Amino acid sequence: MKPRVLALAAVGALVLGIGVLAFLTRAQLTGVERGRRLAEAEGCFGCHGPEGIRGTANPGRDEKTVPSYEGTLMMYAKNAAEVREWIRDGGTRARHGDPDWKAERMHGALRMPAFGRRLTSSQIDDLVAYVMAVSGEVAPDDSLALHGRDRAEELGCVGCHGPGGRLARPNPGSLKGYVPPWDGADFPELVSSEAEFREWVEDGVGRRFRDNPAAQFFLRRAPLHMPSYRKHLEPGDLEALWAYVGWLRAQPVDQPH
Repeated sequence: MKPRVLALAAVGALVLGIGVLAFLTRAQLTGVERGRRLAEAEGCFGCHGPEGIRGTANPGRDEKTVPSYEGTLMMYAKNAAEVREWIRDGGTRARHGDPDWKAERMHGALRMPAFGRRLTSSQIDDLVAYVMAVSGEVAPDDSLALHGRDRAEELGCVGCHGPGGRLARPNPGSLKGYVPPWDGADFPELVSSEAEFREWVEDGVGRRFRDNPAAQFFLRRAPLHMPSYRKHLEPGDLEALWAYVGWLRAQPVDQPH
C-alpha cells in the first residue's frame, strides 16, 4: 500500500475514533438538569439560594425571605402550571389580579422577575421541571417506591445524585463529566438489570465495569466514586430503591439534549 494511502487510512481511523469517543462521551441531560443549569446561569440562585433551597433575606415582605423551591413551594404555587406563571410572568395570574399582593410586592426589596420575554418556552419547561423536582411534591403513590425514595435520602444518595436522584452534578474526569441521574438516558447504559443495580449499590460498581480496563480508567480518575453500601443497608432496601428507580423512570420525560 502506498504511503499516501496509508496516511489517509490512518487519518480516517483517527477521525472515526474521535467521532466514536465524542458519541460515547456526549452529555445526555434531562430537563431537570438543564433546568438546574439554566437557573444557575440566569441568576435564580442569587435570590432563592444555592440550588434554590435556601432563600435570601427580603426586607419589606411579611415572610422576610425569598421562598425556596424546597418545602414552602406549595404556599406560592399549587401546581406546575402556577410555577410556570411565576417564572414567565413574575407571579401567578391570581396574584397579579390582587391589589393587596401587588402593594405588598412593592414593599419588598427583592421582586420576582418575569422571564417570559427572555427565555423560550422549552427553557421555561426545563425550569419548571427543576423546581418541581426540588420541591419534592411529585412523589410515588406506591408505598414501596416511596420508601425507596426516603431511604435514598437517608443513605445520602441524593448528595451526589441530587433531589430524588434526578440531577447530573459535575464529576470531572468521569466518562460524561457528571454523576448520571437515575431518570436519564445514561442510566440503562450503566445498569442493565436489577441484578446489576444490586452490584452498584452493594459494591460501589457493577461487575461489568469493574472488570473492564477502559471503564476502570474513567472510574479511577473521577473524584466522585459510588460508595459501597453493603454494610449500611437494611432488609428490603434494595427492593425499595429499585422500585423507586422504576417509578422514576416510568414518568414522562423529554428527549435529552
